[in-house]
Amino acid sequence: MLGIARFSLVALDCPDPQLLATFYGALTGWELDHDGGDWVQLRSDDGATLAFQLAPDHQPPEWPSSDRPQQVHLDFDVGDLDAAEAQVLRLGARKAHHQPGEHFRVFLDPAGHPFCLVLDPELAS
Repeated sequence: MLGIARFSLVALDCPDPQLLATFYGALTGWELDHDGGDWVQLRSDDGATLAFQLAPDHQPPEWPSSDRPQQVHLDFDVGDLDAAEAQVLRLGARKAHHQPGEHFRVFLDPAGHPFCLVLDPELAS
């Protein structure tokens, strides 16, 4: 089936695009593709792109909450939840208080966006 458009990227509003790009670059291993100050992009080898856009008045979501809902979150597959958790905490993530599942863990990036580490046994070493 032919679509109307081709997906190109996910952009996250944040108060510091370079800081958030550094965080997600360390998390994914993706390279810096563009840094225009107010707009920073990371790109994977297969073309997936994460962008970070300056939003000085950014108010992070409160998860879980209907007052300021998450609106979007990112999932990252890992082979070892404990090891990956320790690594993202060292990078500046915070573990969310509410953890609704046992095969994934919810964290907040340095700008407060929720993301999940999801256990994928095929990635276990």
